[in-house]
Amino acid sequence: MKEEISRPGPGARRGVVVVHGGAGFVPPERRDVHLSGVRVAAAKGREALTDGATSLEAAIVSVAEMEANPIFNAGCGSSLNERGEVELDASVMCGATRLAGAVAAMVPFPSAIRVAEAVMNEGRHVLYAGEGATAFAERSGFERLAPDALTTDRARTRLEAQLAGRVGEAWAGGTVGAVVADAAGHVAAATSTGGTVGKAPGRVGDTPLIGAGTYADDISCAISATGVGEGIMRASLATRIALGASSPKDVEQAADTAMKDFAERFDGSGGVIIVTPHGLVVMKWNTVTMSHAIAREGEDVIGGI
Repeated sequence: MKEEISRPGPGARRGVVVVHGGAGFVPPERRDVHLSGVRVAAAKGREALTDGATSLEAAIVSVAEMEANPIFNAGCGSSLNERGEVELDASVMCGATRLAGAVAAMVPFPSAIRVAEAVMNEGRHVLYAGEGATAFAERSGFERLAPDALTTDRARTRLEAQLAGRVGEAWAGGTVGAVVADAAGHVAAATSTGGTVGKAPGRVGDTPLIGAGTYADDISCAISATGVGEGIMRASLATRIALGASSPKDVEQAADTAMKDFAERFDGSGGVIIVTPHGLVVMKWNTVTMSHAIAREGEDVIGGI
């Protein structure tokens, strides 16, 4: 198990943005570009926070930045299903209101996380899937893209290798995500993905499921998970952590216990990023790499992989 803990400094509470770019395995020759990508995304979210954005808006800005970056598996560069198609999953949750929105198995749109935000703002439902997600996005004013608009040569190559049995699913880029705490102690989470390489059409992972891949509540913490979704769903990973995080001192133990259970009882592979209303950051992963970055207001961006 690998972990990173970042504690807020003394003095007045300041906002913090935490992002991940997927848990799995990034080859050494590509680690610099992954690290640069998450650092830029965290900085973008912090800039929005400093300019007056809410914690949720800042989380969405960070995730949208990674959706537009083809090195990640979300938006442009998404993994392809076994038919060579892009199907997008995304979700958002606001810790202050406990409102959430999500889309699953959605055809290409420029930013799935923005569509998930619109689902939350509409307030009628929490999750739209498949044709329903596409219809919702179109009537909400989002532009539907051509089927191959988000497909990269790297994604095609990975699908070919996976279908030929030369690559598994445990590669970095399973999801991108952000968790944010603002200076007032409000937290939020946002997560987006193209899913696993060579998945069956219509397969949905943990990312759009509130309590599995995404969760936020001002009384506990905000969480974004990454990894192989089947295990994260069966473990209800985000919920397990949030239920154990009843006070700031409990968060580290709750994350450690949940991640160990995830690995041992569910054979789970992945990681989580967590932030509390007080600005404590906890990250844990059991894969070779999990690209991540932390951007606190008034401090330099730090990152790792």
